[in-house]
Amino acid sequence: MARTPNKPNFEQSLAELEALVARMESGELPLDQALATFEQGVKLTRACQAALQAAQQKVQILTQQGGEARLEDFKAGDEAAADGDDDDAG
Repeated sequence: MARTPNKPNFEQSLAELEALVARMESGELPLDQALATFEQGVKLTRACQAALQAAQQKVQILTQQGGEARLEDFKAGDEAAADGDDDDAG
């Protein structure tokens, strides 16, 4: 899959993740390629989770406005903090 200089969107990341899973499930990858594929899959999973979390936060903001459709940005640092929690697990 060709990469664009822009950050891939959720749908692109999910499609790439599904392709990686299919390659790994085939059992035909040598160990070093399987590990690299797994590592890329973890990165894609985290990107998808962050995108879903951002969407969920936007929905919550909209629904908590008392019926007014007013969207407010949330702190970008919130996403970075969520990603950092995974690294502490070891």
